[in-house]
Amino acid sequence: MTNTQLSPLRTAAAVFLCSAAALAHVQASAQTPAPAPRSELNMSLALANQLVSDTVKACTEAGYVVSAVVVDRAGVMKAMQRADNAGTHTVQAAERKAFTSASAKAPTFQMMENAQKNPGAANLTDIPGFLLLGGGVPVKSGDQVIGAIGVAGAPGGHLDDQCANKALEAFAAGK
Repeated sequence: MTNTQLSPLRTAAAVFLCSAAALAHVQASAQTPAPAPRSELNMSLALANQLVSDTVKACTEAGYVVSAVVVDRAGVMKAMQRADNAGTHTVQAAERKAFTSASAKAPTFQMMENAQKNPGAANLTDIPGFLLLGGGVPVKSGDQVIGAIGVAGAPGGHLDDQCANKALEAFAAGK
């Protein structure tokens, strides 16, 4: 027998080893779980309508004429109310505050203060759709941000914040 020829026993061993390696690969692939879809909480229309209504009501009771917008976790508008005599600019401002808060998962008043203190964060104003003024407040279910409220029209962002937080407090109290 020449060196280039394999004996039947060597051929059988080579086939066995290749088969075992292929079987091990198939078994390893079968044990790797398939990617699973994510399960995320999100803002319902009913909750968005309640929050936007409670926010406008809180501002009206305080003597402010505002618009309020509620967005879902992706920053897409779910509900909007503009009080009688609220400026037309307040709708877009409220939506941008809500979008900013939902996207960053943080209150816009806090973001504004941080951007004023930190020159590196000042570039946040360059992000399309972001508005770093008080009045955007995240809405959470447990630890998950499920959306945000944006308010515009009170004579100061801190007052817009107060209206949104009052609506969130009423919701948390089950009112």
